[in-house]
Amino acid sequence: LELVSEMLKKAVVSTQSTGGDWNHGLFGCFDDFGTCIITWFVPCVTFGQNAEAAGVSSCIVGAILFFIPLVNLFCWVKIRGAIREKYSIEGSLINDLFAICCCGLCAIVQEAQQCKNSPGAAIARS
Repeated sequence: LELVSEMLKKAVVSTQSTGGDWNHGLFGCFDDFGTCIITWFVPCVTFGQNAEAAGVSSCIVGAILFFIPLVNLFCWVKIRGAIREKYSIEGSLINDLFAICCCGLCAIVQEAQQCKNSPGAAIARS
């Protein structure tokens, strides 16, 4: 009985420390008003910056891919997943697709804020 109790305690501790959350919520767009405005008018710029920060592609290539239907969705899921992995954020492909399809611009801003505000993170500009 004591062995089972110890195993349950370890399981609870391991599930609680599997990962973190985004620095800003999905609807925290206005936490960084500048990024919010840029994303509203030219989302390809922020998308490209996120792609470069995630290590998926260069800023220019990411910005161009934003305009290609279906390719942009594939790249977006890959970028968001790479950012989640880089910063140990809990989530899944389904969560990413939901965020992208239901509130795309908010998702782009959330990704940019994560890359800008995380310790040791800087969005490289080309």
